[in-house]
Amino acid sequence: MAIAAIAGAAAAPLPTTPTLPSTGQIGWTGAIPPGDTVSAAGAANGTQSFGQSLTKALDGLQGAQAKADRLAVGAATGDLTNVHDYMIAATEASLATQLTVAVRNKAVEAFNQIMNMGV
Repeated sequence: MAIAAIAGAAAAPLPTTPTLPSTGQIGWTGAIPPGDTVSAAGAANGTQSFGQSLTKALDGLQGAQAKADRLAVGAATGDLTNVHDYMIAATEASLATQLTVAVRNKAVEAFNQIMNMGV
């Protein structure tokens, strides 16, 4: 029975845009959610501005951290039935934080290089 379930799952079509099923917020899906605004130039091809992309990424980070915190409380109180859910959420939050810090460090490094050009 388990082999038939796996075979049936393999026949299912894959999604066209990858997303993380646990949060749905981390990473770029290529779709613009309703209510998001885009620049006039980007509206034609469906792209977001740099500031909007950063805001969306930080919101995703905050959501991942909040989910990991919520599951940690559930694990501590004994309300969490699947510990692996917490481990996945904690790892997602950790990786998202590491990525955010790396991007911030690169941005600061680029700013410092630009500031030193005039000297």
